[in-house]
Amino acid sequence: MKSIALHSPDASCQVTSTPISFSGQQKSVLEKVRRRMLPILMLCYFAAFLDRVNVGVAALQMNTDLGLTNAQFGLGAGLFFVGYVIFEVPSNLLLVRLGARRWMPRILISWGIVSACMALAWDQSSFYALRTLLGIAEAGFFPGMLFYLTLWFPRNYRAGVYSLLSVAVPLSSVVGVPLSSWILNNFHGFAGLKSWQWMFIIEGMPAIIMGGVFYYFLPSRPEEATFLSSDERTTLVDLMHADRGAHQLANKHENGHSSLIRMFGDKRIWAMCLIEMCLIIGSNSTAIWMPQFVNTSHVQMSLMQVGFIAALPPLAACAAILFSGWNADRTGRRVAHVAIPFLIASAGFALTACSDSDLVRLIGLVIGSAGISASIPNVWYIPTALLSGSAGAAGLALINSVGSFGGIFGPYVIGEIRDLTGSFNGSLLFLAGVVALASITVTILGHRMRFILNPPA
Repeated sequence: MKSIALHSPDASCQVTSTPISFSGQQKSVLEKVRRRMLPILMLCYFAAFLDRVNVGVAALQMNTDLGLTNAQFGLGAGLFFVGYVIFEVPSNLLLVRLGARRWMPRILISWGIVSACMALAWDQSSFYALRTLLGIAEAGFFPGMLFYLTLWFPRNYRAGVYSLLSVAVPLSSVVGVPLSSWILNNFHGFAGLKSWQWMFIIEGMPAIIMGGVFYYFLPSRPEEATFLSSDERTTLVDLMHADRGAHQLANKHENGHSSLIRMFGDKRIWAMCLIEMCLIIGSNSTAIWMPQFVNTSHVQMSLMQVGFIAALPPLAACAAILFSGWNADRTGRRVAHVAIPFLIASAGFALTACSDSDLVRLIGLVIGSAGISASIPNVWYIPTALLSGSAGAAGLALINSVGSFGGIFGPYVIGEIRDLTGSFNGSLLFLAGVVALASITVTILGHRMRFILNPPA
């Protein structure tokens, strides 16, 4: 295993969030790469979160058919992360060994098949088993995408790329929730299947299709980019080599094992794990439970009305992500663009929990969803300032794996509180507390890493 270099917080570290200038040729190449890769990667990301959104819509009918309580549904939804956590680090190590062009399509196609097989669930146990298997199939996808982007884009170019990629997360809800609601409304009884079964079958197809698209159109590394001319490839390879050299502390006396020990002993890495856990609790829980949050309105609504209203918070999140990524690149203030959105999200969920007005509650959900999403483009800038080298994939996977435990118990806690209290108010206060904790942790971590993220001139 190759070494993972951990940067120490001293003024000699030149990892900076201050925007830098690229030459005209470098800008042209980076833009060409972005135009080639981003649409495909966004569609892959869209397919991933469509799988997480549709189970929340399916619950409007599926829970009754399978005899699931709110707590049982929340547990089943969270079991996705059990397999995801266990197999994430091995998956990313295989990504490094085999290359993204072979490994990422494997992930996409296998989870698309398992997602479609969710239609076969017939009771609580089968629902639990299929959700766990889905997590195993998808393990490594998100940190794999992050690592893949680090091979193609220099650090000071990534926030904008991350923000565009991250738009696929709320966009999966904007499109997926109304689409899923339409399927639930129109496919019942077709070919002898229930409408929620058709929803899983239909919405499993995009991942399978994108697996083929990824394989045929995206190379593993810049050196293999046939869509670039020879001069353009040389420019990109030299740029990435210079970027790694400028931000990596070489230590020739350390092997991979001792570097991993340093990583596990670094408190900043574990702080990032806590932040990621809070982020996943907030983002995953809102994606899964949003249709049911909306369905508790005092006004009786149809499935399609629930779908369209539940799409409003993620629609606002799309705008928040784009603004956050753009403004962070403009100002270089990465930590503030994580901590403040988390704080705003906490206020939004608290507002929803404390109001009886349907309109105010919806506004609170919009604020909460937008706040969480606005933190996403910049939250991963922090660990990439600490981790370098090709085996940094393992470090990113570690943070995402530990953080993903939030995806296991977060939806369950929300469902359990709902069953115990008879409303979602307590669940929303729980979410408010979680994202407030994330804001505090990011602020403290940002202060301790100030020389890495913003070294003195």
